Amino acid sequence: MSEHPIPLPSRLATGELARASVGAVFRAAGLDRTSDLDADRIALAYRSDRVFRIDGTMPEVWSPYSGFWRSADGWIRSHGNYPHHARALLRGLGLPDDAGAQDVGATIAGAAGGDSVRRITAAGGLAVVVGAEDPAIDAEFRARPLVEISRTGDDEAPPAAARPSGHHAPLHGIRVLDLTRVIAGPVCTRTLALLGADVLRIDPPHLPEPVWQHLDTGHGKRTAILDARSPGLQTLLAGADVVVLGYRPAALERLGLSPDALTARHPGLIVAQLSAWGAEHPDRAGFDSLVQAESGIAMVESPDGETPGVLPAQALDHSAGYLLAAGVIDAVRRRRDERGGWHVSTSLRRVAAELLGMPRRSQPAPAAEIDPAPHTQDFTVGGRIVTTARAAIPGFSFAAPRAWATDAPQW
Repeated sequence: MSEHPIPLPSRLATGELARASVGAVFRAAGLDRTSDLDADRIALAYRSDRVFRIDGTMPEVWSPYSGFWRSADGWIRSHGNYPHHARALLRGLGLPDDAGAQDVGATIAGAAGGDSVRRITAAGGLAVVVGAEDPAIDAEFRARPLVEISRTGDDEAPPAAARPSGHHAPLHGIRVLDLTRVIAGPVCTRTLALLGADVLRIDPPHLPEPVWQHLDTGHGKRTAILDARSPGLQTLLAGADVVVLGYRPAALERLGLSPDALTARHPGLIVAQLSAWGAEHPDRAGFDSLVQAESGIAMVESPDGETPGVLPAQALDHSAGYLLAAGVIDAVRRRRDERGGWHVSTSLRRVAAELLGMPRRSQPAPAAEIDPAPHTQDFTVGGRIVTTARAAIPGFSFAAPRAWATDAPQW
């Protein structure tokens, strides 16, 4: 593997984590040489929002309701990129729907951070208190595998799809039902599509995905909307080899889509599950930025020891996506060789614990300039030119993303 460092400057070993995560896919897929991994390509893949363009224009990525806020006794971090989360945040703080960021800041500044977080969370919003790292908790997480893979059934029927011998794409013929959103899950399924899988993403009809977010991680996938309680989803599950789950475990349980429920109905299914906080917190929603804040990463990356900082990329999301994809590839091989169903899982919090346990620097390395031209590609989607980062896996090129919800919900 190349020794050229991944240019993702931070105190924590963000670049090393990125290299290991992408390399895990490379090795799981039986590809030739991890030395072919390109450091600059990986860095831009992790920071793809920095090079994403629609008709040459960079979209607004962050909502004004997402960020760090000083409270009366410290800091909190909120996430309001989805409109329903923004409305819930304002409702929890007792503010009108047209309140601005200054109103949010003033309200949070006048109360203890924990009180504001409880009010926001009770209203259905997303916020956490910015915390210090806790090595004991991180050690507990690291005592478990980074990606857990376990057999879930003894189905003896041959797999529904099998890779033809010698095919260049390792996952050719494998059907993947994608029930994920935001970054980590879509990065996983985008990687599976890159390696030849037939990936169909399903979203609920009432929650449209931000255009830029979908196009930045939608490469090679078909995309449709379908109610999770509909018979159509069960038909799709019956024809799938793999289902990737990215919603809260408790929400999946209520919909009858928990791993146990799925494998009971489909004994040979591979179920891959990604969550923010892990199985210990089935009803907690979360995002990379919130996990960074609560786990202590934000304070490790503080520029001055007092103000929270951030990693140079949504590294927990991207690494979780690549690592889960590597686990799925391994489970596909195991199912082919051993039959049975398989469960693959990881969480953003587990990845955070891994990062916090890696060697760190006293100061970030100087930022390196990367020429994006060799590492981006253009697609025409719905008559518009979409520019995205190229695939981090050498030897493979992304197929174009498709406009959100423009395909039929069928194999």
